[in-house]
Amino acid sequence: MGFSAFPATAAWRHQGLRDGFEVVHFHRLGDGWRFTGCTTAVEEGQTWIVGYTITVDAKWATRRAEVRGHSATRVLEADGAGRWTVDGAYVPELDGCLDVDLESSAVTNTLPVHRLALADGATAEAPAAYVRARDLGVTTLAQTYRADGLSYDYRAPAFDFECRLSYDESGLVLDYPGIAVRAA
Repeated sequence: MGFSAFPATAAWRHQGLRDGFEVVHFHRLGDGWRFTGCTTAVEEGQTWIVGYTITVDAKWATRRAEVRGHSATRVLEADGAGRWTVDGAYVPELDGCLDVDLESSAVTNTLPVHRLALADGATAEAPAAYVRARDLGVTTLAQTYRADGLSYDYRAPAFDFECRLSYDESGLVLDYPGIAVRAA
């Protein structure tokens, strides 16, 4: 599926599990994209803030993610073929992941949708280097996407979570049920 151009910026309102907001700016690079954003929320009575800069290559594989929390920063770097370092150390558990997924972010569900370019009815596994919001811990998250026009059936078995994600023409999430809804 071909997507239209990104807007200069987008925003989401967290809903359901947390109350907060995310804003991201898109920067076209010669051979990819850079997403620069920040997300804040109150969840289970605790506040968090996560700033991020994510760079993807021309094939939409994540190459670098700098993720900043209140008291920590994590730098994830990938070779585009599924090998990752976190803060400079090789992490074999992340082998095979081509995307980063930030627990705090709706925009990171854009990455696999663009990279996979699934035809209607097609399904693909999209394991991601998953960064938790509160402590910036990093682990692998198994995910599955099934295309249906501008909607995707999404599964994350580790959380026993399934939903239908709705996207706009540029491949940005409009509705992530129970998590976030597009605000701008």
